[in-house]
Amino acid sequence: MCLLIGATGVGKTLLLKRLQKMNLRDEQTDFGEPPPTLPTVGTNLTDLTLKKKKVTIRELGGCMGPIWPSYYSDCSSVIFVVDSANINQVSSSCIQLLSVLSAELLQGASILVVFNKIDIPCPMTIMEMKSLFRLDDIIASALQSVTVLELSARSGQGLQKVLDWLESTERSAVEQHM
Repeated sequence: MCLLIGATGVGKTLLLKRLQKMNLRDEQTDFGEPPPTLPTVGTNLTDLTLKKKKVTIRELGGCMGPIWPSYYSDCSSVIFVVDSANINQVSSSCIQLLSVLSAELLQGASILVVFNKIDIPCPMTIMEMKSLFRLDDIIASALQSVTVLELSARSGQGLQKVLDWLESTERSAVEQHM
């Protein structure tokens, strides 16, 4: 199980829909216009098949932040999404990320921090985001493996790297259980 979490409006649902579309086809996908999405209230479960391995992604609505920990127990990886075009959300996202990284049930999970919406005019650069989050310090003190990517769920830029990350983390999770 992989959790997909982040504040409301960061693009989790669109990211999940795009990953699903890519997963259904093995070749490069022309994404076209993004499908309409609504903020998730509750959870969405989506299965992806990666190199013949099924991965279930559970998207948790941003408004569910206070109860995210109740979903940590059966989770081997976490995709934490941040809106790189919303400077007002940075501090709360950073606090949420620190909470995720300090959760005892997630000590063995792999963490992917995704800076989404890099296609929007005037997004913060990856260097600005890392600086505002003090990401190097966070990664250095985290007990988990933390990977950072920037992408645009809208255009599809960077999505293949998310699938690659999912595939590698699921492969290593299976190897650890052998």
